[in-house]
Amino acid sequence: MSTSLSRHTSVPQTIRRAAILFAGGPAPAANAVISTAAVSFLRNNIDVVGILHGYSHLLEFGPDRPLIENQDYIRITHHTLKRTRNSRGILIGTARANPGKEVTHPSHLQDPERTKLLKTVYDALLSINVDALISIGGDDTLRTANKFKLFQEQLPPGSRRIPVVHLPKTIDNDYMGIDFTFGYFTAVEFLAGEIRNLLADAEASRSYFVVETMGRHAGWLSYGAAIAGEASLVMSVEDITGKYEASEQITEPQTGKTTIRRVMNLDEVIKRIVATMRTREEVEGKEFGVIVLAEGLAELLPNKQIKNVPRDPFGNIAIANLNLGKFFAETTAKEYARQTGRKRKVTGITLGYESRCALPQAFDVMLGSQLGVGAYRALVEKNLDGVMVSVSGQLDLNYVPFSQLVDPATLITMVRYIDPNSDFHRLARFLETYVND
Repeated sequence: MSTSLSRHTSVPQTIRRAAILFAGGPAPAANAVISTAAVSFLRNNIDVVGILHGYSHLLEFGPDRPLIENQDYIRITHHTLKRTRNSRGILIGTARANPGKEVTHPSHLQDPERTKLLKTVYDALLSINVDALISIGGDDTLRTANKFKLFQEQLPPGSRRIPVVHLPKTIDNDYMGIDFTFGYFTAVEFLAGEIRNLLADAEASRSYFVVETMGRHAGWLSYGAAIAGEASLVMSVEDITGKYEASEQITEPQTGKTTIRRVMNLDEVIKRIVATMRTREEVEGKEFGVIVLAEGLAELLPNKQIKNVPRDPFGNIAIANLNLGKFFAETTAKEYARQTGRKRKVTGITLGYESRCALPQAFDVMLGSQLGVGAYRALVEKNLDGVMVSVSGQLDLNYVPFSQLVDPATLITMVRYIDPNSDFHRLARFLETYVND
């Protein structure tokens, strides 16, 4: 008798309660991941709790501050998951609290003071009888998951271990070990729609928009949105090479230590944007357009532009405080007027937050659902610890060890950039306004 329509039977396991935790920025299809992971465990008689708002409540745990159900965590049931896979938002919330922030080198794992936040998380999870942790988040959250695993490896022999698997989340799509992350295509579609709206506005008013999109480390989101949105030009950190690259000497005021910092050649980048505008006007007869810039370019601005900008708990520049789109719009308008003697309205727009909780499209729901199933299979069926669940081909599951994704010497995750020689990059260059540069 054929068993092709039969579900997998349950397997013997020692996990009695699994915890699901989501950290970092939201992404479309987050609930597909959470709900499918949860139901995989529930169908095999494993209790599931959702840790509310990332690591923030776990870090409040202490002798006088126990975790409280429905305040710090919730019990996830089949009723909780009713029609949630295609919903917006995050069922269990999120936060950017970072329990591994004091551990920046492997030697720090031997220091009780530096690892005390990781120990607090460990003790908090034990206090509610968690046997396994599913971490969902971006590269910073992957870094935290790896540190949590390494911390447990330093515990005395016989200590209880909480295996951890990580599910990759970022609309930036800059993860090593997976082709596309859930939420990426939904975010691209949303941003592309906004760019097309701006393009119509620009044509009506004979003006330009400079659109800053999310994409802290790499240009996947900006490139995808530019291709689908028919932008005139897209630039990201991968494009800061050759004449667009420069360096500057930085002296630390406290120590007097001097370092050489890679930056963009701002003048050349602005001239490249103006060249696009002039080509559209003088060659194609188009007095309008949309320029897309990845927010990660902010990290490559000269120091005088960013020296007073604060940083987040992970050490990243607080890009929201900078308004990159407005800065480039104003600078571009001045250079255009200098070159042509004419004025052209250039408006800076920041897009990104609007896309993070957009209604997920089908592919992201499918991808997110498979990642959720992968969390169960990794922990229960394969008895794995310290792996990231990945999907390739026709949603085929595979499991990538943290050691292949995190630099063991620095404990920093490896970013996946767009290959400038790839056909993806060449597609964007082909479709945008051609400038003989």
